Amino acid sequence: MSWTRNLRKLHARSWSERGQLIEAFIWLGVMRVALGRLPFRRIAARLGLTQTETFNVPKTLNVAEATRIGWAVKAVASRTPWKSTCLIQALAGMILLRRRKIAGTLYLGVAKDELAPEQITAHAWLCSGDLFLTGESGREHYKVVSIFTSKNEANSL
Repeated sequence: MSWTRNLRKLHARSWSERGQLIEAFIWLGVMRVALGRLPFRRIAARLGLTQTETFNVPKTLNVAEATRIGWAVKAVASRTPWKSTCLIQALAGMILLRRRKIAGTLYLGVAKDELAPEQITAHAWLCSGDLFLTGESGREHYKVVSIFTSKNEANSL
């Protein structure tokens, strides 16, 4: 899709949606740089993530907001000039959820590569309650090896 068509589509969005798209773009970029320079464990610690799962079901208002966050991250990720991997998307989405005080859970999974069975592949996805925000496609092929949530969300359980 050409950048002029993307600009026209952006212009057709509300100011609120534009703001979310810009915020998603910024956090995708920040996470891309961070993952290129720091190990994941340091990024997770810096973001206040802990290896627990949140079971809080989002409130009705938060479901709509969480859905918009997932939409914004995925819409922008497919248009960034850098590769916005599933982990970058999940981390950016987690930041956007946390900024709005919405519970979220980041999952990391692994699976054997179908083309090279001696190798493994990894995948990350983000949920808020039962709602999948990023990385939902193909996640069923991966075995969950780590689960992260924000410390403040884990402590509220």
